[in-house]
Amino acid sequence: MMRSVLVTGGARRIGAAIARRFGAAGWYVVIHYRRSRAEAQALAASLPSARTVQCDLLDEGARTDLMHSLARELGDWRALVNCASLFEYDSHGALDPDVFDRAMAVNARAQVQLASAFFAHARSNGGRRVIQVTDQKLANINPDFFSYTMSKAAVDAAARMLAQAAAPDDRVYRLAPGAILASHDQTDGEAERSHRLNLLGRRTEASEVAEAALFMAEGQLASGQELFVDSGQHLLCQNRDVIYLAREESQSA
Repeated sequence: MMRSVLVTGGARRIGAAIARRFGAAGWYVVIHYRRSRAEAQALAASLPSARTVQCDLLDEGARTDLMHSLARELGDWRALVNCASLFEYDSHGALDPDVFDRAMAVNARAQVQLASAFFAHARSNGGRRVIQVTDQKLANINPDFFSYTMSKAAVDAAARMLAQAAAPDDRVYRLAPGAILASHDQTDGEAERSHRLNLLGRRTEASEVAEAALFMAEGQLASGQELFVDSGQHLLCQNRDVIYLAREESQSA
């Protein structure tokens, strides 16, 4: 019986890289998407063993139905990778209530409820693993994308609590990427410059995040541990998001 993994937000970007890596390692991959149906189906078709599932993570009933149906279907459901995330801009001086509500609902509440349902219902022949994708920004805090950052801080704290509750048989890990792909309103050129603002002066690849996720799913880390995949970005003190730091540098050059 194949080991199975659900990757939320698995149709695009980092989620797709994670899905591809698990697929290459012989896992049965369930690719979750909200709107990216074509991308999800194309990715699933390219993997040795995969399927897609659609769910709007803002819909609590749909989340519950998804987890219950997968628990019935998957015989060895070993891993849940919570990668789905909303990244919308607001600031401390102009906190957007709608952005805040969506960020907290999808980036925090939904992730915790998915993890709880996974531990309550998933069957596995080995230990079960939840891998929560967070952000290096929590160790290198700045006020840009204020609601997003609050939601990531909330789910990070929840993951640490879940890790204590799940141990020793089940485990919860935190995976904190740095700047990986062009985001928000960045051009490719801006991403090339801004994503090198780390200790190694290099762009961190999505494949590196995917490799770390697989290591967490297959390795023997103690529950609660965290891996940064950011070329040392979290060790810096950056008072703004790198999107804006790079723009400021470009304007002053």
